[in-house]
Amino acid sequence: MIHTNGFFEGVGETIGEAISALVTGLLSLSEGSLGAFEDFIRGLAGSLGISPSFFSILVLVIGLWVLWRGISALLRGALLGAIVRIVLGLMILSWLLT
Repeated sequence: MIHTNGFFEGVGETIGEAISALVTGLLSLSEGSLGAFEDFIRGLAGSLGISPSFFSILVLVIGLWVLWRGISALLRGALLGAIVRIVLGLMILSWLLT
């Protein structure tokens, strides 16, 4: 009878340690990225005078998107659609920032 448990046990430990190191590295990378993203959101919200909540950031993104769509409509020559979108975008952003 050949005693192979030691060899396969060592291979299993090596693979397990490699997986553990990979997971630990990915976790530290994601924690650093999430921390940077959180700091960015906090700084953005602080400079605008809004709360750094998900809802406030969502309303900010929607307002900027509507404003951008209005500007792009203006560049396409759709004057009425551009005016409506720009006014709507400015209303959303002014509601958020007051």
